[in-house]
Amino acid sequence: MRVFVAGGTGVMGRRLVSQLVARGHQVTATTTSTAKLGLLEHLGADGIVMDGLDAVTVGEAVATAQPDVIVHQMTSVSAEKTDMKHPDRWFDTTNRLRAEGVDHLLAAAEATDVSHFVAQSAGIANGARAGGWVKTEEDPLDPEESTTARATAEAVRHLEEMVVTAGGAALRYGGLYGPGTLDERVELVRTRRFPLVGAGTGHFSWVHLDDAAHATVLAVEQQAQGIFNIVDDEPAPVSEWLPHLAACAGAKQPVRVPKWLGRLLVGEAAVTLMTEGRGFSNIKAKRELGWELRYPSWRQGFKEELA
Repeated sequence: MRVFVAGGTGVMGRRLVSQLVARGHQVTATTTSTAKLGLLEHLGADGIVMDGLDAVTVGEAVATAQPDVIVHQMTSVSAEKTDMKHPDRWFDTTNRLRAEGVDHLLAAAEATDVSHFVAQSAGIANGARAGGWVKTEEDPLDPEESTTARATAEAVRHLEEMVVTAGGAALRYGGLYGPGTLDERVELVRTRRFPLVGAGTGHFSWVHLDDAAHATVLAVEQQAQGIFNIVDDEPAPVSEWLPHLAACAGAKQPVRVPKWLGRLLVGEAAVTLMTEGRGFSNIKAKRELGWELRYPSWRQGFKEELA
């Protein structure tokens, strides 16, 4: 198929482009920088410079590519310094790309008769904070109404509603890790700036970049519709994965702090996720997409990445 990857030079986009090309698809991928066009050429894709927040350039790029399917992978998280205390600032541009960006891409898809649409969503620790610790696609996401992560929750909700209504697939990636993704987290752990808050009972879901890219390829090829949790087999509390990350990095174990101090150090939203966050189940994706994971657990994945 002719596949248009919006956001082809991010850590996720690069893995996806490589896998799509390896499976024989004709890929056109976008970047915001002319300096990265050579990278896309090296990966085997045709490159286009595009501003995902500009409806005109998005429309022109899609019209030029004439794709069969569009894949939305635009974020700016990797370009921003981690700011757990102010996620509204940290994710500001990414939230706009999830809201305005998806609107522009869907409008371009309709104008050029693109038959299918796949988009990156998020399923890390943002399941509704009630009931069990592990959520399926049938469970709602938490609206984060009382935290600074509210804008992020609203952007994710908008993206999913628009994509599903258009007959596409929204893929809720767990916390992405792999080459080029763990360095900043590890630095926070090594410098004792990533505390374990309270009992660390909040659950997270993780997924390796290569596994997430593989699931995305399957969603493209099968023209999947609906919401899918793209996470590994082991959603786990912070009290398990954070000490394991520290051990794999050869760092001292994280400092344990009470909630009140955690709010001062990392902010209300981070404390809520670390103590009340919900993880996600991948049963639907494995069943309906035939998805098999190379890294079934973050335990193995962290160890290999930080070896």
